[in-house]
Amino acid sequence: MSSEFGRILRISVFGQSHGRAVGVNIDGLPAGEEINLEELQRFLDRRRPGKSPLSTARKETDVPEFLSGLESGRTCGAPLCAVIWNSDQHSSDYAELRDRPRPGHADYTAAVKWGGRADMRGGGHFSGRLTAPLCVAGGIAKQFLSRRGIYVGAHLDSVAAVSDDPFPLYPTPELFEAVAAKPFPVLDDGAGDRMQEAILAAKRDLDSVGGVIECAAIGLPAGLGDPMFDGVENRLAAALFGIPAVKGVEFGAGFRAARLRGSENNDPFVMAEDGVRAETNRAGGILGGITTGMPLVLRAAVKPTPSIGRPQKTVSLSRGEDTELAIHGRHDPCIAHRAVPVVEAVTAAVLLDMLLEGNHGTF
Repeated sequence: MSSEFGRILRISVFGQSHGRAVGVNIDGLPAGEEINLEELQRFLDRRRPGKSPLSTARKETDVPEFLSGLESGRTCGAPLCAVIWNSDQHSSDYAELRDRPRPGHADYTAAVKWGGRADMRGGGHFSGRLTAPLCVAGGIAKQFLSRRGIYVGAHLDSVAAVSDDPFPLYPTPELFEAVAAKPFPVLDDGAGDRMQEAILAAKRDLDSVGGVIECAAIGLPAGLGDPMFDGVENRLAAALFGIPAVKGVEFGAGFRAARLRGSENNDPFVMAEDGVRAETNRAGGILGGITTGMPLVLRAAVKPTPSIGRPQKTVSLSRGEDTELAIHGRHDPCIAHRAVPVVEAVTAAVLLDMLLEGNHGTF
């Protein structure tokens, strides 16, 4: 199933942007684990739309309703199913897109694959709305991991041409919490102000901008993962590319490593009180697909929002001719800042799945 990932922890996302609800089914969670619903809601609120001029005006509370798998606040071994009811859809804004697909969006490919029968209102099953249930699964995974001393956090690395400071060599849980508590998720608030200016400038121009999200996981043991096709990078990248609008994923120095010499890129090993460590972390905490014990560091590139108000060239599928399209309605001028908790969620879910797999489904 294309909307499912995981092996021990199997996560399946369902629903459409303008359907009755979106939701998630999570199978494989260990039984007897408490889920702090208030903490989970705070996490979901970081992604929620309609909070500022930087995002869509669509108003959704994004409060999950748990249908199964949770008893007296603890997992009970049954698959955990949660739904988030949709309440603020303007489907008429999307009527013309059935015939005139948006450049940069899945309108055309969905029409080809399903013969024009796909529900593409609000982006349908391709919409960023589906990241809300993803955050339910990932927010729960983050709670499970933190009880074992493993923490996942992220910040907005860049928007357009404006860059934030990178994470330090050893990020801390306190740093993750501090960024998560901010209305705009950056380390350097001055850079954050400039990013917001770039987003609002694009909005005034009826346009959009993209961004890059840097995510780190700390407390992971060395030795997690496998070589070649089943490494930590492979599993994370496969899931991260499931986030709508993600077009690139890199680990550690990533593409920058290609410009370095080996003497510059290699991380020297040293002995520390808690074992082998590295003086630098251009490997991003992974060598040969296996964790080194250093912080795991990745970045995800998010493209500009395809739905923009400026006229764009497209085609009329019914008439078979070139035409023009200008998008109306409520759309994000940038989705990267709202995607920060989504990258955290997917990263945490994959890491929890791999840890459960290595421990035969238990901790």
